[in-house]
Amino acid sequence: MKARLIRWFEDAWYKEMYLSAWLMPWSMFYVDAIRLRRWLYRVGIWKTVKLPVPVIVVGNITVGGTGKTPLVVYVVEWLKSQGYRPGVISRGYGGAKDEKPRWVTPASDPAQVGDEAVLLAARCACPVVVGADRPAAGRELLSKQACDVLVSDDGLQHYALARDIEIVVIDGQRRFGNGYCLPVGPLREPPERVKQVDLVVVNGGNEPLEREIAMQCRGDTLINLQSGERRPLAEFAGLDCRAIAGIGNPQRFFRQLAEAGLRCSCTAFPDHHIYTAADLGGDDGTPLIMTEKDAVKCRYLARPNFWYLPIAAELPEAFSQQLLTLLKDKAHG
Repeated sequence: MKARLIRWFEDAWYKEMYLSAWLMPWSMFYVDAIRLRRWLYRVGIWKTVKLPVPVIVVGNITVGGTGKTPLVVYVVEWLKSQGYRPGVISRGYGGAKDEKPRWVTPASDPAQVGDEAVLLAARCACPVVVGADRPAAGRELLSKQACDVLVSDDGLQHYALARDIEIVVIDGQRRFGNGYCLPVGPLREPPERVKQVDLVVVNGGNEPLEREIAMQCRGDTLINLQSGERRPLAEFAGLDCRAIAGIGNPQRFFRQLAEAGLRCSCTAFPDHHIYTAADLGGDDGTPLIMTEKDAVKCRYLARPNFWYLPIAAELPEAFSQQLLTLLKDKAHG
């Protein structure tokens, strides 16, 4: 039922279906509420917490997947290459509803800390702490690790945490949908919010607009979830496969497989879905291909025919140069 409701709203947001006018007052109320909230933080009635190291927020203004997690990995790896000691903080979506900060390792239970956090801990190889209170998560991380910069996975709308650099990620194909805020459209904040951030990254789609930096997410190697064997994705071209995705925009993943020549029977699950053996179908030997985010939740259910596709973000040098300039400006500001 939940999955059908989510698909109905996505159709309304991105496929120009008619949405009943009775929802519009709720959208107007939502916009007024978030603007009031920002104003309360801006004038100091609601307090923001400034951490002792620079904070880079990577987020989006739409509901659903935009490619934020691959960009977080890219930023962390780039920071390491520049000699920084980064740490990552996150909400831990899909994990236990616990205000207390939790440390995350590649072996952590996604049901407790969230699937994206486990993926980040594995890919980034740096300290990761999750918590609904991001300033508390940041303080916890800094109390035990000598990090000199923090990357906040999501949290663009979490104004309790002061930030030095804001990066927003836009889905280059879906962009802002119908342009309305929730619940009429997919926007968490009005489109003008993008003008206020430091860097705008567009994942895929057509030629980026002014100020936007193009990003491509690519993956060409499948990894067996049980054995760790690696095989080129191209070797699966022409094969009948099954594919699952429990991410914000599963169709992007399914299109990637189709463009690689795979003949997949595709099943989409809600974002952060916790899988059971029944979700993964019978053991008939047909290759089952999933995202890396799904893989961290299916590792205890792995069979010899389970494969996942890691992806990596690719960005132009201009992004790195702008980010380095912003960091230096903050260090001397």
